Amino acid sequence: MTLDARRLAAADLHDRPGRAQVLRTSTVFEGHVWDVRSDTIDLGHTQVVREYVAHTGAVAVLALRTDRGVPEIFVIQQYRHPIGAHDWEIPAGLLDVEGEDPVFAAQRELAEEADLLADSWEELIAFTPSPGGLDEVITVYLATDLADVLEGERHLREDEEAGMPCGWVAVDEAVDAVLAGQIHNAALMLAVLTLDARLRGVPGRAGRR
Repeated sequence: MTLDARRLAAADLHDRPGRAQVLRTSTVFEGHVWDVRSDTIDLGHTQVVREYVAHTGAVAVLALRTDRGVPEIFVIQQYRHPIGAHDWEIPAGLLDVEGEDPVFAAQRELAEEADLLADSWEELIAFTPSPGGLDEVITVYLATDLADVLEGERHLREDEEAGMPCGWVAVDEAVDAVLAGQIHNAALMLAVLTLDARLRGVPGRAGRR
């Protein structure tokens, strides 16, 4: 807020968890997938009302292969009505099975959307895409040691998932597309940049799986 603010280091940049006291809460809209909630919260010095989408959370999968000379990732293109665009993405889905381990959800989404299986799974990055308007957390997993789902066991894709364009793109090419502003999907962008930093030897936190 001022030029006199202290200089921070990486060690200082840790989000501080802790929900403010909720004085009143209500559901103002019940949707097919998500609800909108209204909370009156106590910030200590004042009380405010915040309306937000109550989200189940989601997982996404960065599938990585290295068998063709350069690191490549799997991408799909899907129509997203709220933004009016066919969005290049990585396989992803909701955490809508109560109590399910997120990595199991990631494995299911990779099989259903990409016809791929993976022997190795690692948490790559987690992020909150719009913390001012929804409580969603997206966890991105890195999937390696890949194999095709057998032909007779593949998921039948319907509705907006039917006929989605897909393909493999070199990590360097994906980074170029991100930096050129050609793609805008947050999970794809963050996953690609995180993976690129790792491949270049930039230190970061180790995955949990």
